[in-house]
Amino acid sequence: MNQTLTRYLPADDAQRIVLHNEIHTRPSATFKLPALIVYVAVLNKDVSKESELAHLQKLALKQDLPSDGVKSSFLQLQCDGYKVIWERHTEFTRYTIFQSLPAHAQWGCQLPELTPSVATGPQWLSDIPGETITAIHLTMLNEGMQDPDAFAKARLWLGEGTVIGSKMGRASDHQSHSHLMTTLRVGSDGFERLLVLAAPDTSENRSGRIAQRLLELETYRIMSLLSLPLAKSLAAKLTQSELRLVEINDRLEKKMNKDELLLDDLAALAAQVESTTAENSFRFSAARAYDAIVQQRIAEMREQPLSGIQTVGEFMQRRLAPAMATVNATSLRLSALAERVARASDLLRTRVDIASENYNQQLLEKLTKGQAMQLRLQTTVEGLSIAAISYYVVSLTLYIGKALQASGVNVSPEILAGFSTPVVLFVCWRVIQKIHRSLQDI
Repeated sequence: MNQTLTRYLPADDAQRIVLHNEIHTRPSATFKLPALIVYVAVLNKDVSKESELAHLQKLALKQDLPSDGVKSSFLQLQCDGYKVIWERHTEFTRYTIFQSLPAHAQWGCQLPELTPSVATGPQWLSDIPGETITAIHLTMLNEGMQDPDAFAKARLWLGEGTVIGSKMGRASDHQSHSHLMTTLRVGSDGFERLLVLAAPDTSENRSGRIAQRLLELETYRIMSLLSLPLAKSLAAKLTQSELRLVEINDRLEKKMNKDELLLDDLAALAAQVESTTAENSFRFSAARAYDAIVQQRIAEMREQPLSGIQTVGEFMQRRLAPAMATVNATSLRLSALAERVARASDLLRTRVDIASENYNQQLLEKLTKGQAMQLRLQTTVEGLSIAAISYYVVSLTLYIGKALQASGVNVSPEILAGFSTPVVLFVCWRVIQKIHRSLQDI
């Protein structure tokens, strides 16, 4: 196929075929009715893919597992008289066993035992690596939709609990292809029970789609609720952090402490909030994603009410919606707290920056005054130096005149010194002017 494509088209992107085939990687199973579907979903944290495949190999006996399924984390294993589908996801792994309905569990029986009749054997189920998050016995029959005693028989088959259910099918023409009834309660064997009464002409493909939709609905409902205990446990911690932030803001407003102390407290609070966000952001994001899948699966059921009982979608939303509201509120509360801490930190840093600028301005003014004083002293010293030099010049002129007179030259030392005096006075006057201008500049 790839060679044909490259003959008529530009070279394929390295991911083209993989991305194209992604939609075909997890197809629905096909099976005949009546059937029993035994479904177990386990959390796969700390469970390797190799250990799961080793557990599947016990069913394959001496046969090798298909390499394509091993690579894609999806595997359909056809065994003697039953089929097993293995699907590994990011947080959980699903095991689905499709088998014929045991003879003692036919329509009209009262609470038949199903777990001892699982085709893989009960021991294989209990040895699945991981921790159980969902376990379901889904029974699908191709009879009973028109039975006037269907509700009473379903109550006997499902056991204790309020029966809920619906017609599934197109709402536009009020046609339904099947009826769903359940109690959504975990029985003494650890399994929930779902009962589907399908039309006699239900195809194998439709049976697979109905089963996959119902099993995914319940699995993702539980997965979305994993965040609820976490959200409740964070409530008290968030309250303490919010009160701590209020107290720090009050101290900041009233300037009760030094900025360094306030900054240290804010940094500690910010680190605590950031750590809490990093620990729980994935869980909250996953909850929203799982809840979106639940809503999608409920919509795909296209439920119509059965007389006298509540629909599955309405029953789930009665508790699921408030739980998800609590999770989303906690997530938003955590994000808002982080933003408030960041704003308080920015405000304090602004105040510290302003105080630093004022201090630097004062320091600069002191340095400017010191430089001016130093310039004044330097100018004064220079003026005095020039005056001293002028005095020495006049004295030197007088001594030179005396030396010339002593050597026989007819010159008066006093007259020679007198001629140099105006020059000295002019120089001193210029020096005084220079000093005066320097003082005016200061």
